Amino acid sequence: MTPYNFPILTNDFNYDLPGGLIAQLPLEPRDSSKLMLLDRTTGSIQHSIFSELPNILKDTDLLILNNSKVIPARLKGTKNNSNGKVELLLLKKLPDDSWHCLAKPGKRVRAGDTIILSGESNIMTTAKVLSTNDDGSKIIRLENETDAMKIGELPLPPYIRTHDSNTNRYQTIYSSDLGSVAAPTAGLHFTESLLGKIQNKGITIAYTTLHIGLDTFKPIQESDARNHLIHKEYFHINQQNIAKINNAIKNNSRIICIGTTSVRVLEYLGTQAMSKNQTHLEAQTGENDIFILPGYQFKVVTGMVTNFHLPKSTLLMMISAFTSKSIIMSAYQEAINHNYRFFSYGDAMLIT
Repeated sequence: MTPYNFPILTNDFNYDLPGGLIAQLPLEPRDSSKLMLLDRTTGSIQHSIFSELPNILKDTDLLILNNSKVIPARLKGTKNNSNGKVELLLLKKLPDDSWHCLAKPGKRVRAGDTIILSGESNIMTTAKVLSTNDDGSKIIRLENETDAMKIGELPLPPYIRTHDSNTNRYQTIYSSDLGSVAAPTAGLHFTESLLGKIQNKGITIAYTTLHIGLDTFKPIQESDARNHLIHKEYFHINQQNIAKINNAIKNNSRIICIGTTSVRVLEYLGTQAMSKNQTHLEAQTGENDIFILPGYQFKVVTGMVTNFHLPKSTLLMMISAFTSKSIIMSAYQEAINHNYRFFSYGDAMLIT
């Protein structure tokens, strides 16, 4: 049962983006990206750069960072009985240590097949295909997961067509918990120096983990966004970090999420707390399936840093829920007019 009472038309969240504004390579240094400052209430806009973030934030702010690390999820190999080339894209590790994945060409990869995996190094291992799901995705078991991670490549989004030899640029500098198939891109702008300046100002930082699946970035195909199926994603937040968040709530401090993934964790926990008539959040490990659309009432988050998102995406709808569709669409047009760089390697906005 959807909590949204009125149709949310996907086409209302479309916009025209010149192809030249899709960032193909990251900027150096990381914090040299543009930073749009957007007032969620009035829609007023200021232009800055990311390195100025410590001067923009208040010393009472709490920042929430997602420390998930991107796995080298793209695996290449051959079928052992035909030598036909196969590419696997790991999506999610399952409780029994098997993997949910996509296969290309999918129709030629069947249950019982063994895929011989190899890469630029001399390492080789295999993947056994256990089953095919109704949507054509596969369940596989890796013979040696450690070797597979050494062989695999980071799965850059399809709109990035320029290869960057520095694969660490598609990881945040604070990533530590391996499990995502896409980066929490708002965090890509942080440097060690920038984090140091933020902490020296007295700003508190808390960490959560949400392992990002590919569905996070996919445009919605349904005409009414309420009919879109949001997939569950693993998340974890411990007691130490929950205590920082509860303290910020108690003190009425701003809680600013770095990226939409952190937003999803806090709002999922906030929704749970509200259902129990609690004012405090609880540490938890679980599966997150919250779907934030316009009309949603935010319970915990009071600010967010986020990149510029794809048309018709769930993320564009989420940030529109945080402000309004008209404010976001006006801000995006302003970004286009000022040659902001869009998507994963692009520039950012701070919405407060």
